Amino acid sequence: MNAEALRLTTTVTHEGDWYVARCLQVEVTSQGETIEESLENLREALELYFEDAPTPEVTDVITAPVEIRRAT
Repeated sequence: MNAEALRLTTTVTHEGDWYVARCLQVEVTSQGETIEESLENLREALELYFEDAPTPEVTDVITAPVEIRRAT
């Protein structure tokens, strides 16, 4: 069995006591008490996810901040 390497893009946010890691190419999210732990947990979750899901076409992701105005 050959293992295929995928390079996916993730974001990590600090939410309460947790760091939350999200994959931008597929709907997989995980968390941890540190950034490193959240990324390791996401890596494991993605490996399990791809056991049953097809490999996505991975394209470059452009990240950019967006400013909005909220009524107060």
